[in-house]
Amino acid sequence: MNSKSFIPPQRILMGPGPSNVHPRVLEAMARPTIGHLDPKFIELMDDIKSLLRYTFQTENEVTFPVSGPGSVGMETCLVNLIEPGMKVLVCVNGVFGGRMKDIVERCGAQPVVVEAQWGSAIDPQKFEDALKQNPDIKLTAFVHAETSTGARSDIKALAEISHKYNCIAIADTVTSLGGIPVKVDEWNLDITYSGSQKCLSCPPGLSPVTFNDRSLHAIKNRKTKVQSWFMDLNLITSYWGTGSRRSYHHTAPINALYGLHEALLVLKEEGLENSWNRHRKNCEIVIAGLEKLGLKTFVNEDERLPELITVTVPEGIDEAEVRKFLLEKHNIEIGAGLGTLAGKIWRIGLMGYTSNEENISKCLNGLKEALAKFN
Repeated sequence: MNSKSFIPPQRILMGPGPSNVHPRVLEAMARPTIGHLDPKFIELMDDIKSLLRYTFQTENEVTFPVSGPGSVGMETCLVNLIEPGMKVLVCVNGVFGGRMKDIVERCGAQPVVVEAQWGSAIDPQKFEDALKQNPDIKLTAFVHAETSTGARSDIKALAEISHKYNCIAIADTVTSLGGIPVKVDEWNLDITYSGSQKCLSCPPGLSPVTFNDRSLHAIKNRKTKVQSWFMDLNLITSYWGTGSRRSYHHTAPINALYGLHEALLVLKEEGLENSWNRHRKNCEIVIAGLEKLGLKTFVNEDERLPELITVTVPEGIDEAEVRKFLLEKHNIEIGAGLGTLAGKIWRIGLMGYTSNEENISKCLNGLKEALAKFN
């Protein structure tokens, strides 16, 4: 095999993630690597924590990026709270709620599932009914922005109900952070995790997390060891803690953290509310364009994500051929449906740096051409 340097094509990433990376982030990642315990790197770590607090809208001291994608953030949050034999209320309205359920089972716990039809939000009343019927539940888990369907659930309401029944609430904000409001302290979310590759305009590989004091108390008073050594918060915080005397835990992905820091700076310079408004306005442009093409969105307007729009594939159209055409002719990537929605929807991402009117125009024009070709 005659191997040579890999030069990737220039794509417009309008699928469910990753999104296009901001040029400032790519430049930051190319800077010289230093040691993960270098005093200068520790200064950077502290600034990343501060910027993440702004992004999550929280004052939580334990706020940092886990070294791994959003699924590692998910697992970190769950394994630190779950002990064998306990019941956990898990909301499933798509693939990622299902992944939470799988992790709960792997931890030797019993998931109590609240389901909603794929493409719909979790019903708060069904959520509360499940807690009434299971008074021994002390942990709940739900997805804010379900990436597999494009549906948004009301996690503020779900957290309020959780606390009414003395439960700790874990919220997945992988696709929502930076794109729509996420207000950890105001909504009283106990534990929240996200991902770097969606609305933060950063490459995949880091998962910001934040834990409040209530959740930390539960972790410190658990009766068994955390299932995972790498994800044990008691160990990780010795590295991501405060001050210069930090213990070695693992070799952090140094250049990736340069990139996350720059991405968070870019977001702060734009302003969270400005970013939320940009995503909302660009969604409105896309919806209007889809309607002109005769295409219907999959999720009801009041539950629809502005940063990830799911579109029902018209009868008689081979959805894979349309995606292939967009990729090969226009260098535009959109996503396919997952699970029960495979072959039935397209997922169009408008996340972070990707979310601009030029990309929207190219995507809509490409779809128009593809529909004419394959109809």
